[in-house]
Amino acid sequence: MTFTTRPTLQGTVGMVSSTHWLASQAAMGILERGGNAFDAAVTAGFVLHVVEPHLNGPGGEVPAIVATAQDPRPTVLCGQGPAPAGATIAHFRSLGMDLVPGAGPLAAAVPGAVDAWLLLLRAHGTLTLAEVLDPAIGYAAAGHPLVGRVGDTVAAVRSLFEDHWPTSAALWLRGGRPPRAGEMVTNPAYADTLRRLVRAGQAAGADREAQIEAARRAWGTGFVAEAIDAFSRRPFQDSSGRPHAGLVTGDDLAAYSATWEQPATLDWHGYSVAKTGFWGQGPVLLQALATLDALDEPAAFDPDTATGVHAQIEALTLAFADREAWYGDDVDVPATALLSREYARERAALVGDRASARLRPGRPDGAQPRLPAHVRSGVVGRAAPTDPTTGEPTVRPDGVTRGDTCHVDVVDRWGNMISATPSGGWLQSSPTIPELGFPLGSRLQMFWLEEGLASSLAPGRRPRTTLSPTMVHRDGEPVLACGTPGGDQQDQWQLPFLLRHLVGGRTLQEAIDAPAWHTLGLPGSFYPRDSEPGVLVVEDRYDDSVLAALRAYGHEVRVVDGWSLGRLCAVTRDPATGVLAAGANPRGMQGYACGR
Repeated sequence: MTFTTRPTLQGTVGMVSSTHWLASQAAMGILERGGNAFDAAVTAGFVLHVVEPHLNGPGGEVPAIVATAQDPRPTVLCGQGPAPAGATIAHFRSLGMDLVPGAGPLAAAVPGAVDAWLLLLRAHGTLTLAEVLDPAIGYAAAGHPLVGRVGDTVAAVRSLFEDHWPTSAALWLRGGRPPRAGEMVTNPAYADTLRRLVRAGQAAGADREAQIEAARRAWGTGFVAEAIDAFSRRPFQDSSGRPHAGLVTGDDLAAYSATWEQPATLDWHGYSVAKTGFWGQGPVLLQALATLDALDEPAAFDPDTATGVHAQIEALTLAFADREAWYGDDVDVPATALLSREYARERAALVGDRASARLRPGRPDGAQPRLPAHVRSGVVGRAAPTDPTTGEPTVRPDGVTRGDTCHVDVVDRWGNMISATPSGGWLQSSPTIPELGFPLGSRLQMFWLEEGLASSLAPGRRPRTTLSPTMVHRDGEPVLACGTPGGDQQDQWQLPFLLRHLVGGRTLQEAIDAPAWHTLGLPGSFYPRDSEPGVLVVEDRYDDSVLAALRAYGHEVRVVDGWSLGRLCAVTRDPATGVLAAGANPRGMQGYACGR
């Protein structure tokens, strides 16, 4: 019997896995009351705003992949807000910037998370808005015992809050100090925001869908939009070191709606793996899987050997090079070619016996790759910044996880399934809007301030997000939903998990617990867009012989704590038996699965 940090849960009623135990249990409570997976996911999403405010918030975004019992085909819910109308390259250049700041009002995209959760509830949920928001309102109003990392985050940005972001100081430095681990913390303003959304819905009458639509209007054109519009006009210091006003307006919120889209998919080893489209980094995982297949080497699928890790790192590095050259909210992305078997064979031919430190984008359909000047010039390669507000604070080079994003997976007894990765709008991203109880996000930093790229900044264009939920189908039925926080590492940590579970036959918890790794040899997606070519970060539970062999391949191996990389969540359903299962990551001692 293989030891695992916790059991792989099994049952037939419902399963939830998320990055915080309160979100998981709140969602499970919805399932117990007869709600479906989508009711439960919305509940978890709003609870995560409250209990993981350093990792996500209402001012952020959420992509999700859903499959319903009535229509099991995967569909993407895009809650990634676009660049506001005033966000032009010329505007940022006029401020003397060559990169979008990593924090502050100027870096905010149009908030997309709340509209997406409400759209999901209207389209596929069964409960009322009041029912699904009740747990989040309770935790925001009455309080919840705070996880220690929230206080650590506040302590790291204390001087910024005190000197430049007074509205954030008022919320997070009560009594003149950061909150302590386990302290009961409330957010009355956010509780009131949620109550006002509920009241706006109830004023529309008894019809459930009409109530949800009324709440969406209150968000997009009502009191929320008005507060964001007014606050965004105030200048605050950002990571450029200077104060700037934001660009998000009420008109931007009014023009935005979350959308339903088709996923990018790959047929692989009897499965169909679904990701978001190329406006996100998700297809990196599909490209890496296709490249490993094209190697035609069984050893390449084993993440526990040096041969396997080397092959997987090289496949990922090639896919990330393509991400830099080709991915974005751009109609000209050569999506079909990038996922073709012919192209995978071309890329596999570049995987050799030595680690490559070069960025090698391909030429799908013979097209010339377009790399940002910032990357071509070799500016990348600097040390990671110490400013805790900048970028998406994922994993430091020493392996310490500072937190960044959330994840939730849910499957119910009827076969409904969802994988969602909420992020952005964390407490350190931008000053708190006092009337609403949350800040805006900083996702515009995904863009390049250079014309002619797939991810060039333009009004109305979506940032090329790193958020990357996954859903796997077999014989047309959803069988697995998974994901993890981690910025550029999200698909890197999911790849060995999927190989261990789908190919190696390990249980969910065995695959989650197994040692993890990732490469830093790619241009970072977050300000200041740094990179460390050739560096491979590996948990110290790998045998010394594996580490030595990886060094022999030419990787610069950086060994970190054995339980520091990744925060994977996963749920499964066996269509033949109806048995459900769930696992959750023990790293960080925060994520949990529950079910029966």
